Amino acid sequence: MDNKPSYPSGPQRGGNRPPFRGAPRKEEPYAINERIRAREVRIVGDNVENGVYPIQQALRLAQEQELDLVEISPKAVPPVCKILDYQKFLYQQKKRLKEQKAKSTKVVVKEIRFGPQTDDHDYNFKLKHAQGFLKEGAKVKAYVFFRGRSILFKEQGEVLLLRFANDLEELGKLEQMPVLEGKRMTIMLSPKKPAK
Repeated sequence: MDNKPSYPSGPQRGGNRPPFRGAPRKEEPYAINERIRAREVRIVGDNVENGVYPIQQALRLAQEQELDLVEISPKAVPPVCKILDYQKFLYQQKKRLKEQKAKSTKVVVKEIRFGPQTDDHDYNFKLKHAQGFLKEGAKVKAYVFFRGRSILFKEQGEVLLLRFANDLEELGKLEQMPVLEGKRMTIMLSPKKPAK
């Protein structure tokens, strides 16, 4: 009869098996060095003769230069690797992403509110603000708010918003005709020229 101790199979932990050591490491974005699973890799780059190498030879080449073997295109056959300083490479990737984010413009929407019977002085004041917003590259959401019985003046509100869009046509493009949602009638204008 066999007296060997039996260990639970599967994901259960117990018996004499060692416990997990700390939290699992955060997943690296690229496989590097011994973590590369392919038997052979294609090496590209400036500091080595480009070509297909067995993984052990590729790792030796990286070691000789005191650099890392980094798998940059794992889905290629064979996977494409570069020999480089991995930490420096990650830093440059982060920097590039940051620059791309900065270049992609965030759409800012500025709101301008009118009453249905806005006087000319107030209208011109708000028109100047809208011109400034559009020049900066922001979208302008203009709306007339109808309080209580002032909903009776909704035609007046529509005329006011269309006049506003018309006065801004050199700087802004009307995205939608006036729409009444509850107590608000709204138009949206987007800048014609991108922000500098």
